[in-house]
Amino acid sequence: MASSQQTSGGSHRIAAVDVQKKTPTNNTLEGFDIENQKKQKPGWRKFMAYVGPGFLVSLAYLDPANLETDLQAGANDGFELLWVILIGLIFALIIQSLAANLGVSTGKHLSELCKVEYPAFVKYCIWLLAEVAVIAADVPEVIGTAFALNILFHIPVWAGVLLTGLSTLLLIGLQRYGVRKLEFLVAFMVFTMAACFFGEMSYVKPPTDGLVKGLFIPKLNGQTATGDAIALLGSLIMPHNLFLHSALVLSRKIPNSVRGIKDACRYFLIESGFALLVAFFINVAVISVTATICSAEDVSEQCNDINLNSASFLLKNVLRKSSSTIYAIALLASGQSSTITCTYAGQFIMQGFLDLKMKRWQRNLMTRSISIAPSLIVSLFGGPAAAGNLIVISAMILSFELPFSLIPLLKFSSSASKMGPYKSSIYIIVISWILGLGIIGINVYYLSTAFVGWMIHNNIPKAATVFIAILVFPLIVVYIASVIYLMVRKDRVVTFIDTTKNDPAVLAPMEDSDLVPYREDLADIPLPE
Repeated sequence: MASSQQTSGGSHRIAAVDVQKKTPTNNTLEGFDIENQKKQKPGWRKFMAYVGPGFLVSLAYLDPANLETDLQAGANDGFELLWVILIGLIFALIIQSLAANLGVSTGKHLSELCKVEYPAFVKYCIWLLAEVAVIAADVPEVIGTAFALNILFHIPVWAGVLLTGLSTLLLIGLQRYGVRKLEFLVAFMVFTMAACFFGEMSYVKPPTDGLVKGLFIPKLNGQTATGDAIALLGSLIMPHNLFLHSALVLSRKIPNSVRGIKDACRYFLIESGFALLVAFFINVAVISVTATICSAEDVSEQCNDINLNSASFLLKNVLRKSSSTIYAIALLASGQSSTITCTYAGQFIMQGFLDLKMKRWQRNLMTRSISIAPSLIVSLFGGPAAAGNLIVISAMILSFELPFSLIPLLKFSSSASKMGPYKSSIYIIVISWILGLGIIGINVYYLSTAFVGWMIHNNIPKAATVFIAILVFPLIVVYIASVIYLMVRKDRVVTFIDTTKNDPAVLAPMEDSDLVPYREDLADIPLPE
């Protein structure tokens, strides 16, 4: 009998077969009708069984951070940064599919693989950075919800920030009616906002040549273009999404066979592609509407300080007097989408790195309590404009943290010791590394030049400038050294063990068997318990 070989957090799909009985040994077979699974018609019905993870992850591409950075890019740079959206979402599709493939092929999500691969110090550093990324991603949800409450009920932004803690109770209450219904409600509200911007786009009729040039001719000419581009990338390609997607796919019933794994990877790719295509059109619509309206002289003053709290004027052509109300409701729903993704990404990260599980409301409350602090301070002393800038800063933080989840994903996806025969093709690996290194290079360049520029032009005493330089420059060096370490370090832990290599009796039934999931702890649930 061939026994399954495991490492912490998962098991090897190819090892989980009982040769003598030629039936699965996993006790989760109870209640799972293999004959019905075999009779299931191929095509869209089989595809629908895999729908869910990609759409849930794609909600993060429509959260307040995206809307804020889109507004800033459209107002400051016109159509110039549309190419960043195009490249960013193409790259997002590639890496999200890599994350899904990693989970499907290995039976472990990204944080679990990081735990077994890296030394303790490196593991805990990556875990802390991942937690910071979750908190940075939750800040826009806090501020977006506060803005929505301010528009709807004229509550001060700082009071709205405090009230966002109640969204934990709202989330839990809605989950009583089923996670799928919750996902549908949030998606419906977000797409309501999308419909508004599409309607406004058809009304203002942005110039076609501006759209085409912005999408296909890369430029960074504006004074704020580089910072806006980094913020756009940070809001599009979020580090915690890689951990989240690699784990969500483990909740689906995937045939335990070579063909079944490849089919699942293809279905998840199609689902992610469709979801991100929708996100692409929405982001382009927001930037295009903002760029077109802000090019008019009569609203140029409003566009100078545009943020989520003041952007409802962009929709007045379509929604008239109700523009602010509908915009605020959609913004509120957009913020809640971030709550869902951040809460469960944090749960998977904590579970994978530390083997520590928390109840959903506890995890949500912990993340929210930490993210409320900077949002409250900024909104109290800086007002709505400063709070809007904090969203852009959080997006930039996400962009700087991206290498510490992206590099492990790229290395694991191209590693035979992790993926076995399912490792990524050389073309995907090359494209992914080129785009990844490009983003890392832009981050390092912007971080260095922005700090040097600040040192030259700031008005604080020279002694204070020197002291800050002594503190910051070593951090920049450590950042670069850490990225290089992750890139050049060779994988040392083999987590993929193909027990079928020398056992034809095991290999034979696998091609035609429809077996149950190899992750019993995630089977039949769309989100972790």
